[in-house]
Amino acid sequence: MATRLPRFDAAQRNAWGWTLLRLVLAGLIAAHGWARWWSDAVTPFGSWLESLGFPFGMAIAVGITAFEILGTLLLAWGRFLVLPLTLVYAAIYATGIVLVHAPAGWFVVGLGRNGVEYSVLLITCLLCVGVQHAGARPRS
Repeated sequence: MATRLPRFDAAQRNAWGWTLLRLVLAGLIAAHGWARWWSDAVTPFGSWLESLGFPFGMAIAVGITAFEILGTLLLAWGRFLVLPLTLVYAAIYATGIVLVHAPAGWFVVGLGRNGVEYSVLLITCLLCVGVQHAGARPRS
């Protein structure tokens, strides 16, 4: 006899879906920060920011990298600060679009290279997760 999978109501599916999206976003963003850290790319990132005229480019690079690594723990946990975290991440990636990706066009691969499409998807998902948590009370 075949085993039947449990049926979930709409609220349970909704909760599972948002949780999955939040966890995947946290993992992707953490990977971005860890990759920069492990590949010793924080210093070149800071130097590049300074070459663009940003004051304290190295501090910005360290701060963004640390935020991508540490903030994602809170994002994955999903109990506190989800909306502010998602807004800051969205601002970081929107800045990346302006500084890096927009000149390369839309596509990341295929018809283009290093374009904005992945960043737009991340920002959209981040804002959706943030809105979903806006005004929510932390679980006890």
